Amino acid sequence: MAATPGALKCEGDQSTLHPRKITVLPSVTIRFAGDSGDGMQLAGTQFTDTSALAGNDLATFPDYPSEIRAPAGTVAGVSGYQIHLANTEVYTTGDAIDALIAMNAAALKVNLRAVKSGGLIIVNEDAFAANDLRKAGYESNPLEDGSLRNHRLVKVPMDAMNAAATKDAGLNPRDTDRCKNMFALGLVYWLYGRSMDATIDYINKKFAKKPAVAKANLLTLKAGYHYGETCELFEEQYQVPRAKLAPGTYRKMTGNEAMALGLITAARMAGQDLVYCSYPITPATDILHELSGEKHMGVITFQAEDEIAAMGAAIGASFGGAISATATSGPGVALKSEAIGLAVMTELPVVIVNVQRGGPSTGLPTKTEQSDLFQAILGRHGECPIPVIAACTSTDCFEAAIEATTIAVKYMTPVMVLSDGYLANGSEPWLVPDASRLGRIVVEHPTADGKPYRPYLRDGNGARPWAIPGTPGLEHRIGGLEKQDITGQVSYDAVNHEKMVKLRAQKIANVKPVGASYLWTGPEKGDVLIVGWGSTYGAIKEAVLALRAQGVAVSHCHIRYVNPLSERIGPLLKAFTHVLVPEMNLGQLSMLLRARFLVDAKSVSKVRGQPFTVQEIEDAVRATMGAAPSFPVPAQATADADAGG
Repeated sequence: MAATPGALKCEGDQSTLHPRKITVLPSVTIRFAGDSGDGMQLAGTQFTDTSALAGNDLATFPDYPSEIRAPAGTVAGVSGYQIHLANTEVYTTGDAIDALIAMNAAALKVNLRAVKSGGLIIVNEDAFAANDLRKAGYESNPLEDGSLRNHRLVKVPMDAMNAAATKDAGLNPRDTDRCKNMFALGLVYWLYGRSMDATIDYINKKFAKKPAVAKANLLTLKAGYHYGETCELFEEQYQVPRAKLAPGTYRKMTGNEAMALGLITAARMAGQDLVYCSYPITPATDILHELSGEKHMGVITFQAEDEIAAMGAAIGASFGGAISATATSGPGVALKSEAIGLAVMTELPVVIVNVQRGGPSTGLPTKTEQSDLFQAILGRHGECPIPVIAACTSTDCFEAAIEATTIAVKYMTPVMVLSDGYLANGSEPWLVPDASRLGRIVVEHPTADGKPYRPYLRDGNGARPWAIPGTPGLEHRIGGLEKQDITGQVSYDAVNHEKMVKLRAQKIANVKPVGASYLWTGPEKGDVLIVGWGSTYGAIKEAVLALRAQGVAVSHCHIRYVNPLSERIGPLLKAFTHVLVPEMNLGQLSMLLRARFLVDAKSVSKVRGQPFTVQEIEDAVRATMGAAPSFPVPAQATADADAGG
């Protein structure tokens, strides 16, 4: 950490500020937290966008309650947005928080354990009245009882400052109060030397038809910025320099945005329309929102009346020759399962996206989990295998969507892509690819050649022809009943059924990855191999790099193609003394690895609706090697800290 004296300039207001010591940081983790109506997601998103424009690498973690409007001021209603930004490559959203902005007492209570010792806590002191403390479950005021002595506490009367700043805007008290997130954002912009310009532009465009609202937000944003400069509560400001990223054009991308763009791109690569059939469900709904605005790109969206209808419509679109897709979460996959079997039996290409969330049943709809792996691979009746690809980062959702579409068309099969709430809602910089290098997805629809049509005559990939209905001479049966090999006639013959089951299974077993089957870090033999899949990638990657820097012989295998598994994985697993499998479930991948490769894969489970921290991975490795965790934490403290991700 280097400290340099200097002065910052508010680009949004063009006013020169008083000199402040500027501390240069390699990285920082910031969390905005408040009531679900306090606009924390917007404040966090704006800070993220500004940091991306400043050239930082970053990762974000929006975390909000399941209820549409949980009781105000309670711990159940706390909404948070965490940003980890750095001047080096970022793999996670950060373990401990460097700076917490707490808009009320409940936000402080929920997030305090995640703030590192000596970390900065900025609180809205106006939201710590007796009733606020009671609703948050405090017996005494933490701002006065000394419980925050190990942190740098800054008390700011945000309600009063926001009301004073916006008094001339002409808003009623309720609408005035809704602007206070911009006051907090302005203060944090000043603290970290960020320009307000992007947010000023956003406000002017967002509220162009509501000039009073725009005026109020602009006034309080600038008031927060200048409060930081004039209040003399801060001895220094902070800067995180630009990251040295690969040259190119970048944009901030969430996992759901990346999935939507990947599906559009895949359809364009195939020269076909994209038909997306979906029923709204958290946390997959944003894919539908993104695609519904892209009609000009040949995208047709259909919001069905339920999950079963959505899957049936996607199959119908595929039968008609379109690139078809659907997305849902675990409960929706359960409802779609019979129709997925229909797509397997009819051997039609459909991309099925499962954005996983906490379960079972309604479970934790806004929290992340990886508990649908068994469902994706095994969760259908009959022998019903499909390829399954697990995206490992938010931006990897783009690649996974293209790969799934390519495989679906090449092998004439439904393909499932696994994402989760952490990837779907989180964002990171995405290097926009050169469209000319994306290649083509070859789609071939046969035409009549004067010979009898044989709808189940397979090519070298085991795929049957993709005939367009209504094509003269290519009439054939379709449906869920078993088909006769080659001819496609309905067949109840036992021997034929067994043959067709094996042909379909062999086709999936022979699927060759279009992208990386797995990602590897470290040597291919050693003491400990950590095997992961999906959104655990960042935490495992960062932990392995840190452990290797300390001399620990640990490597990382991250599986993207979870079905079929690469045959190379077996020998790699057996080249290590210990195999650890961190998952946000109770050990699903570890069970599959043990069954498939006969290795002693030990599960490291976490099912708390929050992603793994780097420290948890490091401690699991040390415990496996017989060493005590580097930073022992009491069990209750760990549970509370995990609420912060």
